[in-house]
Amino acid sequence: MGLSTALNTSLNGLRLNETSIDVLGNNIANAGTNGFKASEALFATQLSRTYSVGSNSSSFSGGTNPRQVGLGASVSQIRRDFTQGNITNSTSPSDMAIQGDGFFVIDSPSGTQYTRAGNFFLNSDDRLVTSSGLRVQGYGVDENFNIITTQLQDIVIPLGDLNVAQATENVAFTGAVYSSGTPATQGAMLTSAVLYSDAAATTQADALTALTSLYDAAGNQLFQAGDEINFASKKGGRNLPSQSMTAGALTYGDLLTHINNVLGIDTTTSGGSVSIVGGAMQINGNYGSVNDLDIATGDLTVTQAGITSDVNLGFNKTQASNGESTITDLIVYDSLGQPISVKMTTVLETQSNNTTTFRYYLESPDDSDASVALSTGTLTFDGNGKLTNPTTASFNINRANSAPSDLQITIDFSRVSGISTQTAGSAITLQSQDGSDPGTLTTYVIDEGGIINGIFDNGIIRTLGQVVLARFSNPQGLLESGDTNFVEGIASGPPFITTPGNFGSGTVRSGSIELSNTDIGKSLVDLIVASTNYRGNARVIDSVQQLVDELLVLGR
Repeated sequence: MGLSTALNTSLNGLRLNETSIDVLGNNIANAGTNGFKASEALFATQLSRTYSVGSNSSSFSGGTNPRQVGLGASVSQIRRDFTQGNITNSTSPSDMAIQGDGFFVIDSPSGTQYTRAGNFFLNSDDRLVTSSGLRVQGYGVDENFNIITTQLQDIVIPLGDLNVAQATENVAFTGAVYSSGTPATQGAMLTSAVLYSDAAATTQADALTALTSLYDAAGNQLFQAGDEINFASKKGGRNLPSQSMTAGALTYGDLLTHINNVLGIDTTTSGGSVSIVGGAMQINGNYGSVNDLDIATGDLTVTQAGITSDVNLGFNKTQASNGESTITDLIVYDSLGQPISVKMTTVLETQSNNTTTFRYYLESPDDSDASVALSTGTLTFDGNGKLTNPTTASFNINRANSAPSDLQITIDFSRVSGISTQTAGSAITLQSQDGSDPGTLTTYVIDEGGIINGIFDNGIIRTLGQVVLARFSNPQGLLESGDTNFVEGIASGPPFITTPGNFGSGTVRSGSIELSNTDIGKSLVDLIVASTNYRGNARVIDSVQQLVDELLVLGR
């Protein structure tokens, strides 16, 4: 009985140490596997054969201890070591390592899997996948690049395919104006010859007179039906973009509006107007030398049947715009990334002992409506040249003919001062604007929170998605499914999906790889111990065999 028990116990010991050697061999074989977690076999004793349970002490006896002989051991657990492996840098931005607790979430044909191996790459569909082609899961973004956290989806990074532009929302100016300059007192005044509504030149034209009924003093008809009327002029010595209209049902008043739209005169401030006085067109420009107007022969033309000819309205300039002023040109961008030219003129309006007020005018020939004038406002400086009101302003640019939405732009004047010299004069320059032209996604970076930031060749940075992590109450309960992946097990508990760095999960390191946590030195020592134990159990079997042989000899 005892010898057979010893044989079975030792045989069981051989099996246990074979299991231990299998585990150690797997650890050593995966010492170079990224994200691999080593395991160890834990043993526990089996039931023992009891000869005596022992007895209590008495007045006649000191008692006895139980007498038991063990019946070997069993594998109680093959425990995986989920401690952090060493992290090393890689050359790919798509590689990721988890610093701390958690698993990457992977979508596979057989269901959701989890892994610590972060050697990912982009496939032909711009999806982030594992080395075996399984798709990495995370949060996507909406059309405005806001992260959508309602459901998991494939991580997509469309390098070279995604194009974006950024509409300008903020502009900032810097510079200084000359507060001691000459205040503006007048705008340019230009008056045309008197126009008539009949060829006999007996009735002066008014705003309701049809364009085709306009005549000069000599009885010449100025416009005919179907004429393409084009007007261009100069403002502050600069050529203004031309605009055209077609004669037909339009009136003399429509011509005034057309000319005013091209000149960009702000009629909401003092002096600015285009009106009819005694049949003549009278133009009063805005204040400031940079807003001075000039209309020459050839600025107003008509084209009929491909033939262009000048229309001379006989403009006479009786006064020029004056006053300390400066001009600032800038480019902003709409939602499609199209450039928009904007001009800001700043004019010294009033002075007092303690304050100085400058008026600014904003114009844009790229505004979708006919008038180039956009907005006007004032800047007030105290006696020390500090801007007191306002430090910010806003204006709109109509883009109905080109972009899906109009521009609403905020201006920051806080860096503009009222301290300058007569020699330097007034000078305001654009410091910054946050719009950009169209750009293509060229590269990306992933931060510690798993957020994927796409970098475009126009300098724009946009969020493309976010990598998520899964945590388990008992990661020892996960089942290995191959390719260094795990699946949810009965004992693991359900996954808790979170973003890196939150709710106990680790952070993500981009451009890095977590190495195997196999300790080669310890594994080799454990292998020696397991081999010794194996030989020891084999020696027991050999000893039992010798005893059995002795018994057989006695039977001869």
